[in-house]
This record gives sequence, structure tokens and C-alpha cells, in this order.
Amino acid sequence: MKNIFTYSTAFVLGLALVATPDAEAQQFSKRKQYNSVGFSLNAMNYFGDITPVTSFTSLRLGATRVGAGVSLTRRFYPRVSGRIALSYGRISGDDSQAADKNGADSRFRYNRNMNFRNDILEASGVVIVDLIENRNNYLKRPDFVPYVFAGIAGFYSSPQGLDASGNYVDLQPLKTEGQATEYSKTQFSIPFGGGIRYRINRNFDASLEIGWRKTFTDYIDDVGGQYADPASLATDAAKYFGGGITRSVADPSLGFPGFTNKGEARGDVGNKTDWYIVTGVTLNYILTPRIKNPKFR
Repeated sequence: MKNIFTYSTAFVLGLALVATPDAEAQQFSKRKQYNSVGFSLNAMNYFGDITPVTSFTSLRLGATRVGAGVSLTRRFYPRVSGRIALSYGRISGDDSQAADKNGADSRFRYNRNMNFRNDILEASGVVIVDLIENRNNYLKRPDFVPYVFAGIAGFYSSPQGLDASGNYVDLQPLKTEGQATEYSKTQFSIPFGGGIRYRINRNFDASLEIGWRKTFTDYIDDVGGQYADPASLATDAAKYFGGGITRSVADPSLGFPGFTNKGEARGDVGNKTDWYIVTGVTLNYILTPRIKNPKFR
């Protein structure tokens, strides 16, 4: 998946450079540039350690959660725009719902019985490259425009787990894997993806977009490494979430002894980063640019 992320980002940035030669930039004067504000309704999913299978393409549609966002976009060139955005959404995962207890590759995760939810607040800046250019002003923009984008984002997240009393508990302070220090709740990601934009009327556009976020942390689900020695975990809550709720006590046929061995894999050791994906519908309002008439003497 590193190759997909690298090639996708390089493609968008390379396309932006190709799409904005000096001559084109000169032809596309400031009189044709414009801004728009957008309001989004998003669906969020997650790829990580608590999914049906240990694969980047694995997700559980039942874990999809609704989010929202606002954005400001500036069109600089016939094909290229810049966008800053602020969005909020929730991701979640649950071994009891995602893992097949009868599957040879998923019985461990079903028995592990981890769960989490995580509210993510994201601020991003991306470059958008239209695949259909518009050398005119906003009034003559095309009706349908496919586009791609890539950029950088910072996000705040705080995974929580559901305890036996039905209460959600913040997991980061518990150091459930015996970490020497708490992992940071503030992280960076690389957003990239594509979409299609539709002109509704003079001032309104609607767009449908899907974007992946490649993070640089394995702990947006609080699962990333190995089981800790239960004796090293400071609280009962840390032991509870650090070991999961072992099902083998109630169902010995599962064939797992439960959480007792320090150093055993708690997450997917082959994948060291988590991902989340945002699919959204956005309504954009174009702010009518002020056009200054030339002064004649």
C-alpha cells in the first residue's frame, strides 16, 4: 500500500505541474480566479487491526459513521485549485462484529475481542487537479468535471473502548501495550483521492468525492504491537483492555488460552500504520468575484 500512496501522490502533484505552465498561468488572469465555500456530509470508514481480515481493502460497512466538514477552495489556474478544510467524523471497529469465529485466519481476532471508537477532527490542505480545464471565468465552467487531489493533513484522535459496564473509556492514557510513553493524539496524514463535480447553477456546484488518509501511526484503534505483561499494567482498566475479553473461558472450543503471554502479537505485525477513508457529498457556493474595471485617463 505504500506504493499506491506514493504513486497516487506523485501523480497528482506531477499533473499539477504539467497543468500550470508559465504561459497558461499568464493567460489565466486574476479576473478569472474565484473562491468557493463548501459544506460536506461524509461517511467514514477505517482500515487497521480491528477489521474482518488483515487487508487494506477490508472494511465493515456496518461500522460506517457519518461526519461533516467545511472547506474553502481557491481556483488559481484552468485546472488547478487549492483547498483547505476542517472535518469531523467517527471511525469504529469491533472484533465481535468483524471477525468470523470459525475462520482459520480470524478466530484469533474473534477471541481477542477488541473494540474501539474514535472521533477524528481533521484539518487539511490539498491541491486539486481538474481533468477538464476551464480557461474562462466561473460562469462558463463545465457541467461535469472529474478531478484528483493530494495534500497533507493534521488530525486529532482519541480512541475509546467499551467496558463491561457499557461505558466508553479513553484508551491512550491506559498504555494498554505497556508503552513507556503515551502515543500522541495529534498526528499527520496524507490525503489523496478523486471525485466528480457537477454544476447546479450559476453559483452552486455539487461534488462526490472519495479520499484515503495514509496515517503515520498504528494506534488510531489502540492496537498496534504486542501483549504486555499483565503485571506491568498499572490499572484494572489497562489489564481489561490490554488483554481484551477472552472468549475461551466461556467457549473452550475456540482453542485459545486467553491473554497470558507477554510478547505475543496483539495486532497485525505486518502492517504498521492505520488508514481511514472519507466518502463525501459537498455543496459548494461560489463567491462572486469582484471585478475591477480598468481606469481610463
